[in-house]
Amino acid sequence: MTRKKLILHGALFILTFLSTYFVAGIWYAVPLMTILLCHEMGHYVMSRFYGVEATLPFFIPFPFSPFGTFGAIIKMKGWIPSRRALFDIGAGGPLAGLVLTLPAIYFGLKMSTIVPISAVRGEGLVLGDSLLFKGLEYLALGPLPKGHDVVLHPLAYAGWVGLFVTALNLLPIGQLDGGHVVYALLGPKSLKVYRVAILLFALYALFFNPGWVILVVLLFFFGLKHPSPLDDETPLDRGRMILGIGMLLIFFSSFMPAPFPELAKELGGLMG
Repeated sequence: MTRKKLILHGALFILTFLSTYFVAGIWYAVPLMTILLCHEMGHYVMSRFYGVEATLPFFIPFPFSPFGTFGAIIKMKGWIPSRRALFDIGAGGPLAGLVLTLPAIYFGLKMSTIVPISAVRGEGLVLGDSLLFKGLEYLALGPLPKGHDVVLHPLAYAGWVGLFVTALNLLPIGQLDGGHVVYALLGPKSLKVYRVAILLFALYALFFNPGWVILVVLLFFFGLKHPSPLDDETPLDRGRMILGIGMLLIFFSSFMPAPFPELAKELGGLMG
């Protein structure tokens, strides 16, 4: 790798760290950057293991947003050798990220504050929940008193963002991580899954949460086709088949239908 490329990767990392720091401070920036780094390095390590050329992560700063970042990406060149390699590369990122995301949520919730809803109404950002996040909240805090809610510690918010990013990446569509997993499981038949998934996602966006419309358009723009690996005939072994089903369950349990419920209501009112 050339010096210029290393400087670019380093500069983007520093800028993204600064943009996340200004969102919620050091307790947010460090864990979130670590989660994103682990996710992308999961892809990177598995790519290199199978001899697929891959870049180091490109972090994407986005200062004027609730997250401070658009996440990170790596670029891969060349052909994926097999469906097994495709599965390992696709699943490696989300699994590596979850290793840090789940503890960040749990211990961040332990440091969070339970307050009456009336005390925080109209202040701060209201976040949606997923089944997985609610389960971790129950484990960390137990049942909340009636009329109360949780003001997240920045560490918990970093975990929330990490889980949100994981769920988006696991959408079973195209060349997202979830699309890689589905193709590794089903081969060319995965196109049917992609079409059904994007249709359901589009219908949900149009009728229930217009905030997702932009993502639906982007998914259409990037396409639903998935390049075939060199060996497209050898199926996955039983262990990877089970793990693949587990990855889909992780998606359904971590997906947040309305990550910003108040914004969804406002957009719905404008479109209605």
